Amino acid sequence: MKVNQVEMVISAVKPEQYPDSTLPEFALAGRSNVGKSSFINKMINRKSMARISSKPGKTQTLNFYKIEEALYFVDVPGYGFAKVSKKEREAWGKMIETYLTTREQLRACVLIIDLRHPPTEDDVMMYNFLKHYDIPAVVIATKADKIPKGKWQKHLKVVKEKLEFEPEDDIVVFSSETGQGKDEVWKVLQRRMKN
Repeated sequence: MKVNQVEMVISAVKPEQYPDSTLPEFALAGRSNVGKSSFINKMINRKSMARISSKPGKTQTLNFYKIEEALYFVDVPGYGFAKVSKKEREAWGKMIETYLTTREQLRACVLIIDLRHPPTEDDVMMYNFLKHYDIPAVVIATKADKIPKGKWQKHLKVVKEKLEFEPEDDIVVFSSETGQGKDEVWKVLQRRMKN
């Protein structure tokens, strides 16, 4: 998909704030600081549409980005080691769970993980949550530029084993630095938009 038009529509915390739209949506989830903002910016050809921060836990709302009047990316707060209170974390968890389990426009959850390392317990928990609720998953194994191409398959095998990856889901090796996997991700999303 060629992206020229992107609009940050709303930052929402509850269902009544979600955009009144029938466009397909893709939630973007991942550990704090895994590279979600870099992924979004690469996918939509922007330098800084999604703000990149070295401080984990920067995204604290559901951020709806409308792309080409065709679909939405919904950036959700990162999970894992964000330095926020337990109460705040629980509130985020509830907000994310409500969105993921009730939003009819949601076509899949894009789960961003770091290809260099085995998925964390949080990654596994998130993937299991998606499977429990029958939410299709698109796993993005990012930071591929940090390991030699010859080792990608070995790392992918570890990812799949740890997640107990299901064949109906998609997995794409990706790099925000080089653009590796970008076209493939768009193909996967466009296919899922039709479902």
